[in-house]
Amino acid sequence: MTELLAPAGTYKALEAAVSAGADAVYFGGRLHNARMSGIGFSEDELRSAALFCALRNVKTYLTLNTLVSDKEMSELKEYIKFINSTAITAVITQDLGLAKLIKAMSPGLPIHASTQMTIHSLSGVKAAADLGFERVVISRELPLHNIKYICENSPVEIEAFVHGALCMSYSGQCYFSSIIGGRSGNRGMCGQPCRQLYKNGYELSLKDLAMACCLTDFIDCGVDALKIEGRLKSPEYVYGVVSVYRKLIDEKRNA
Repeated sequence: MTELLAPAGTYKALEAAVSAGADAVYFGGRLHNARMSGIGFSEDELRSAALFCALRNVKTYLTLNTLVSDKEMSELKEYIKFINSTAITAVITQDLGLAKLIKAMSPGLPIHASTQMTIHSLSGVKAAADLGFERVVISRELPLHNIKYICENSPVEIEAFVHGALCMSYSGQCYFSSIIGGRSGNRGMCGQPCRQLYKNGYELSLKDLAMACCLTDFIDCGVDALKIEGRLKSPEYVYGVVSVYRKLIDEKRNA
């Protein structure tokens, strides 16, 4: 069964996603998540959210998906111990050192390769699998025939974005915000300069992804999880979008 994965930037958004029929939700804590401009879940909220979802058979994926410096590893060791005390289903990460640390400290906790790793080929997927990742979030820039080929030959689960904002660069490879404002997207602080108004309009701002029109193509490719972007969106937005995709998946049709 294809999983519908919803964003949750706040506890209210998480509740909205579950109410709308999400099979899984992803959210970040106060440390090392790629949406540090959002508030992030406190440890008490993370514990409560994981339990809330577990009681409703909804999976929970925690985003630890920024690059990590050596001096931050000791702090993360304590955070991993905390994660082990919760009902979190899996962790999404891009930092290979952190992935190795998680596997060493918590071998039973699945890790997913973040889209920030820019994995866009079968060889990349296989390399991630060899490193212990159990799911790969493939790059949003991939055409459908490449997605199909990867899914048919992948040794691990494949997750693909079907709705939400698109980066003007390849996922995880943009340094625009870092260069002009000192706010690195790989540290969760992207200022989204590509979304700003320039001399001739919004020249760098892409239209959002909206794959409801061809959702069955993704399912037929064998994608394991269909992901909705939007951890900075309101609970109302989350509920509305998840509801639409839930209905389309259940009815096996496109919009």
